[in-house]
Formats: sequence, structure tokens, C-alpha cells
Amino acid sequence: MYGCTLWTPPPRHTLLKNMAYLLMFVTLLHLVTLAMLFISTMEKSWWVWEGMENSDLWYNCRYDNFSGTWLCASSKESEWLHAVQVLMVLSVVFSSVSFLVFLGQLFTMSKGGLFYFTGLCQVFAGLAALSAALIYTLHNKEILQDARETTSGHFGYCFILAWVCVPLLLCSGVIYVHLRKKE
Repeated sequence: MYGCTLWTPPPRHTLLKNMAYLLMFVTLLHLVTLAMLFISTMEKSWWVWEGMENSDLWYNCRYDNFSGTWLCASSKESEWLHAVQVLMVLSVVFSSVSFLVFLGQLFTMSKGGLFYFTGLCQVFAGLAALSAALIYTLHNKEILQDARETTSGHFGYCFILAWVCVPLLLCSGVIYVHLRKKE
């Protein structure tokens, strides 16, 4: 009547294919985010000055034109810098643990199980990265203390990468929490 038809669910093979795509997407998102976190933690470009000088979480570096190499010295110790270092390393650890737990759950969890622990670890990684980037944003003058005048520099790509990781980590954590294991 009135041209209405009953809704029929899609075939089972379509649902399994869609779930496989979602699983590949979540795995790829996790690996890309983990790589970005690792790069932002280890690379040397959280703050960049004009004239081939930069600072990261571990070193202050200057490019020597004469020798063609980077000359690096340890960053001045400050409580804010230690907080950012610890939070970024913690974020990498949480994300790594999350990925290993996810792989373990894929093979051991029963059908219909949810990836709560994996999602929780990923959300904690996102919150740690958020805290680290926020501390660096608000306290970069104290962190860079005697390095150089901060007005002649700007945030580097590692700092921006850390900020990009935050929503990706939080989104993937939420996806993991809602992801249900199928066959």
C-alpha cells in the first residue's frame, strides 16, 4: 500500500566486508597516530628560530654552516619541560600498549566483546598528549628560558604534530570503545 516496502537487512557478506574495512581503518589510524606521536616526541623541532636554530623536548640545536652539521646541547632543565617530556613519553607508551592489547584482543576475545581497555588506553594517550601540548603552549617562555628570545621564533612542526595527534587519539579511543568484535 502506498508503494512502501519492508526494509530488509543487507546480506551477511556485506556486513562482514564493512566490518573488515572498519577494522583496517581503525588499525591504520592507530598506526599513523602512533608514528606521528613518536616523531613529535623524538624529532627536533618544537620551537624554531630564524637562522637555522631549533629546540625540542631534549636538545637545543644550531646548524653550523662551516661543518654542515647540527650542533646540539641538552635543553636547560625546568619543571615544565620535564612535565612535557613525561607526558609525551607516556602518550607514546599508552598508545603502544593500546595497539598491543588490541592485537591480543582480536585473537583472544569472544564474539561480541568490546574493546574497552584498548579505547581507554587510547583516550589516556590523547589526554596525555593534550596536556603536554597545552603545557608547552602556555609555558614555552619558561621552557626555553635562556635559549633565545622567543619573539624571533615560532612553533615547529613537531609541536603542531602533537596537537594533530590529540583529536586523532581521542577519536580512535571512542571508536575502539564502540567497536564490537564480530566473527
